[in-house]
Amino acid sequence: MSAVNRVRLIKTMRAENKKAYRQNNGFLYVILGVVLLFLLFPVYWILVTSLHNNSELMQLPPKWFPLHATLASYTEILKSAVFLTFYKNTLLVASGATILCIIVSIFAGYALSRFQFKGSNLLTLLFLSAQMFPTVTLVIGLYSQYQALHLLNTLYVLILASTSTSLPFSIMLMRTFFNGISKELEEAAEIDGASRFKTLFMIIVPLSKPGIMAIGIYTFLIAWDDFLFGLTLVSDIGKRTLSPGLSLTYLGEYAANWSGATAAAAAATLPLLIAFMFLQRYMVEGLTAGGVKE
Repeated sequence: MSAVNRVRLIKTMRAENKKAYRQNNGFLYVILGVVLLFLLFPVYWILVTSLHNNSELMQLPPKWFPLHATLASYTEILKSAVFLTFYKNTLLVASGATILCIIVSIFAGYALSRFQFKGSNLLTLLFLSAQMFPTVTLVIGLYSQYQALHLLNTLYVLILASTSTSLPFSIMLMRTFFNGISKELEEAAEIDGASRFKTLFMIIVPLSKPGIMAIGIYTFLIAWDDFLFGLTLVSDIGKRTLSPGLSLTYLGEYAANWSGATAAAAAATLPLLIAFMFLQRYMVEGLTAGGVKE
């Protein structure tokens, strides 16, 4: 085969490969577009519903586009003292659970990583098995314990409940991070006269920032979206959080304020969605890094 024919053959093969690559990518983009449309449609429908009056929502066929949009529902909920109370309680519970979970996970994960004591392997297995139980199966036991401690109808009980839900995963993730940090760093710090606590917080914790960010975001999302604990452990409307509070306030047995409920849901979700858009890379980095360490 001559050099000219060889060059032509190579060019033809490259052109065919590029064509096949575009066709495969085009098919992949179509699939991703359909999946994305399926996932985002509920969000779109919430926004559309919040921009209509309740009377318009009962009409058939339904209105797929807000031709006569109104912000009356948003104005109403932002003036509602009850909604603002729910929002404040949710922010306090989510922030408290996040801080508490980070602190406990650092100490527990470090202990499981660095100290070999009797029953440590069994304890690790218990943490792993705790993730297999549905949350609903734990409510009765937690309710009895918190009732004995006189913590029902307080924000503290929601902080503790949300923390207990996210702790098993958070502790195991931090343990994995600490396993990936060389012990020689601690030995060098010990030779220089640093205490165990100083070594932990001055050397080990800064190297584990991706993992700490990951468990912080994970715990905050769990606490923010909690419905079951907020519904069963709290009955005082002044201590309700967003998920159970909005459900009981706007959705009744004989009537439902769908416009107000969706407006409240959108107002409650939007700040969290915006924050997650900027912080998601930290969560992905933390989970990925923790997954490959030994």
